[in-house]
Amino acid sequence: MSDELISILVLVVVFVIATTRSINMGALSFAAAFGVGELVADFSADHIFAGFPGDLFVVLVGVTYLFALARANGTTDWLVHASIRLVGGRVALIPWVMFAISGALTAIGAVSPAAVAIVAPLALSFAARYQISPLLMGAMVVHGSQGGGFSPISIYGSIVNGIVDREKLPGNEITLFLTSLVVNLIIAAVVFVVCGGLKLPRTAVAADEKREDEKREDGSEGAPADAEGRLTPARIATLAALVALVVAVLAFDLDAGLTAISLAVALSVFWPDHGKKAVNEVTWPTVLLICGVLTYVGVLDEMGTIDYAGKAVSDIGIPLLAALLLCYIGAIVSAFASSVGIMGALIPLAVPFLAQGDIGAVGMIAALAVSATVVDVSPFSTNGALVLANAPDVDRDRFFRQLMIYGGIMVVAVPPVVWLAMVVPGLG
Repeated sequence: MSDELISILVLVVVFVIATTRSINMGALSFAAAFGVGELVADFSADHIFAGFPGDLFVVLVGVTYLFALARANGTTDWLVHASIRLVGGRVALIPWVMFAISGALTAIGAVSPAAVAIVAPLALSFAARYQISPLLMGAMVVHGSQGGGFSPISIYGSIVNGIVDREKLPGNEITLFLTSLVVNLIIAAVVFVVCGGLKLPRTAVAADEKREDEKREDGSEGAPADAEGRLTPARIATLAALVALVVAVLAFDLDAGLTAISLAVALSVFWPDHGKKAVNEVTWPTVLLICGVLTYVGVLDEMGTIDYAGKAVSDIGIPLLAALLLCYIGAIVSAFASSVGIMGALIPLAVPFLAQGDIGAVGMIAALAVSATVVDVSPFSTNGALVLANAPDVDRDRFFRQLMIYGGIMVVAVPPVVWLAMVVPGLG
């Protein structure tokens, strides 16, 4: 058995054990990275650690730390109320507002994880307050960010269009952008209906009354009625920090994680009690899970397992079938790794049969791009991990399973749909 097949088999075993036993999948993945890297690939420890996603670790810790501070001092409650006022008290519109904000941020140049890092904590705090499905709210944020993610001036759009130019393939920037926008919009609409969006209260007043009734039933006490509407010094400083985060990421292209953790530390200096509470609310099991899995994926990448699978598909003699399988590989691998990295690898792999003229390049590239990004709701991707880490007041194991199942549905269902719509007609 080849080293590549062994590494894939070990990944399957990790999933099976994590699913059937109460063991953190990240811890299992670290053990798998050590076993496969040392014993099969003959990697040194430094080589294995090279796959550790240090940037994602800082993003997860920094963003959850900053927004835990915002929850501790009541800033997120204040923002929820402000959002409600902006939409005239219509709770059912808020998921779509979050979709639109995420899409606008990526369309004008924010990378998708940065947009999700900014929007998801607020969106999920809102979901917790008004009993909106966290899966619905998280999906709306992620699909919104991907919907705007391929505009001609966006990061993803610029990268993919650059690859197309470099490979001397025909391309269409508007087709790429609209394909991603329409697919994500349709998926968001389906999720909105399936996850109870049509049953959301028409006004915040009704939702608040229901919430207060439930508090009285379980004997819990809420904050004073006007407490959430006041701007305290801590809340003003936190709002300034959140604005600084947005400006730093969008205007100055600073790292979202490093910026967030720096701002959180600055706030903690002035309000140490809030800071101590916030550190304890960083979702460390989620950080372990995501970083462990991605470290093992890094080992797979270094071993050539991903290239091995892609080249095996490219050698198939049926162009349409090869195109479909490449879309599936893009979706499966991207659910665990960098979407842009996968597109950068798969588009060149598609060049040989695109050059034959049997497959339209424009449709194929759009299908690959959508397949590799729509799955970012997976809890193992950066976007899905941010949603999981920032969801307050949820059964995190249950929410993890929901995101994993939803990500799996995206992996299975989307590639054949975009293949039928974009590749089979021969667009381009």
